Amino acid sequence: MLSTLMIALREGLEASLVIGILLSALNKSGRRADFSKIFLGAGLAIFASLAFAGLLTSTSQTLSSTAEELFAGTTSIIAVGLVTWMVFWMKKTARTMRSDLSHKLALAISAPALIAVAFFAVIREGIETSLFVFATTKSINSTFAPTLGLIVGFGIAIALGVAIYRQSFKIDLAKFFNITSIALVIIAAGVLAYGVGDLEDAFGGATNAAFDFTAQLGADSIGAHLIAGFLGLTPSMTWLQVVIWVAFIGVTLTLLRQPARSDARARLVA
Repeated sequence: MLSTLMIALREGLEASLVIGILLSALNKSGRRADFSKIFLGAGLAIFASLAFAGLLTSTSQTLSSTAEELFAGTTSIIAVGLVTWMVFWMKKTARTMRSDLSHKLALAISAPALIAVAFFAVIREGIETSLFVFATTKSINSTFAPTLGLIVGFGIAIALGVAIYRQSFKIDLAKFFNITSIALVIIAAGVLAYGVGDLEDAFGGATNAAFDFTAQLGADSIGAHLIAGFLGLTPSMTWLQVVIWVAFIGVTLTLLRQPARSDARARLVA
């Protein structure tokens, strides 16, 4: 639940902020009549994301055991790649997001162009969320807790987005994104390790277990779910999974702590 709540909160707030920026830009330019086109573009993006999530699920259910493990492992790695890219992309572009979107909006005169701006601004978040939630659901072999986390996360994100747009609530977005970035990296490490485990199973190589606490914790126990939610670990992991989990967190967090290029240039100029 925690992992899907975090991804839904992060991606949902990003999408809410994007929509808020677009609406604010339209409002300032006296184009409130075009609000409906922004909502239509966002709605189409949400529908496309749900369709993509359904396609992932239906495809997985029609595959053989080995093929399903290959599919789950591959989608897990792709999901981690996208989420990692998103974390670094947000770090790099957060300061210029408002001006970039406002510029695109100024160039979008026709209705299809406005719809497209909103659609492509939101669809990225939707695709990333669909892939990550699918991979997370596979990693804990449950649908109820991830779905609940998804609903709660999106609910909080939408509420925050509306409050920020109406200027009735202030949040330190830089600190929020820094904290959620660290949490997402840890969760993504677990999804990556699980994906590697799926590929090991598919190729018959998952025999060298680093530890196995399944008997002590139970695969579906509260303790196992808490460990999976906070650390992305499962009760049983191979040495390759452990090495990849540690390496991914170490390398990614180290790179994440490096100043963005714009910050580095500003310091050099100063």
